[in-house]
Amino acid sequence: MYLKRRLNDKLMVYRSLRFGYKTTQKTFFRHQVVVGVGGNIGDAKRRFEHLFYFLKKSNKVEVLQTSSILKNPSFGFTDQDDFFNALLVLKTDMLPMQMLEYLQRVEKRFGRKRSFANAPRSLDLDIIFFDNVHMNSDRLTLPHPGWSNRESVLIPLMDLYR
Repeated sequence: MYLKRRLNDKLMVYRSLRFGYKTTQKTFFRHQVVVGVGGNIGDAKRRFEHLFYFLKKSNKVEVLQTSSILKNPSFGFTDQDDFFNALLVLKTDMLPMQMLEYLQRVEKRFGRKRSFANAPRSLDLDIIFFDNVHMNSDRLTLPHPGWSNRESVLIPLMDLYR
């Protein structure tokens, strides 16, 4: 069950037990990672719930916190359904490239198929921040480029740190 709140005529926020979650449990993993979660194919909110439990069971990451889920219009390729977006704060011992590969495996497990840039997708997992690492490689740029210009990151980020 979700509590929902309309922010304006284009944005809606959903809260549940798993999205709006915060733990006080101690972890021994070294690195803190903020991961953006998105999707607009099928029941994205339900998929996010399944993702939460999948990650909670994983021995590779610890889920520290989740934002509420934001429903917002797509950008880039706009001829598609609205997106649902959230942020996860994770701890891990993986390095940035290992984390990227792990998240891509998780996307595939949840039915992600890549067709073209900004295409509709079942699940999109992006590393937004990895500790205070700054890097720019062919496969990974940290922090995520454009994060500071996207409502889909900024609104959930405000939710995490309120």
